[in-house]
Amino acid sequence: MEGDQAFLEFVVKALVDNPDDVKVDRTVDEMGVLLTLDVHKDDMGKIIGRSGNTAKAIRTLLRVVGMKNDARVNLKINEPEGGMPRDAREETPATTPQEAEEMSAEDKAAASKSVDEAMEDLGL
Repeated sequence: MEGDQAFLEFVVKALVDNPDDVKVDRTVDEMGVLLTLDVHKDDMGKIIGRSGNTAKAIRTLLRVVGMKNDARVNLKINEPEGGMPRDAREETPATTPQEAEEMSAEDKAAASKSVDEAMEDLGL
């Protein structure tokens, strides 16, 4: 098992009530590493978090782990059978390329600084 996959399993199993139902598949292609996560339907909310913040944080940490290994790591969270329908959940807004370009230099510096701080905190 690769480090990014083991890291994801460790983090997710610490968050959920049904750690035995956590499954992570890892595939590598020209786009980088794709980690696909399956969890028990009752644990989906714990992984997504309010407004998707927990999922965003996990994805950020995976990107940091990927940077250490010169790899692009992406996370796909599979919808469990019997889960809540997508339209019943609060959707998180996506940043469009135009919105990303319009970010102020201060916002970009803050984002870079937070990644640097995260890497430093993780000892990477």
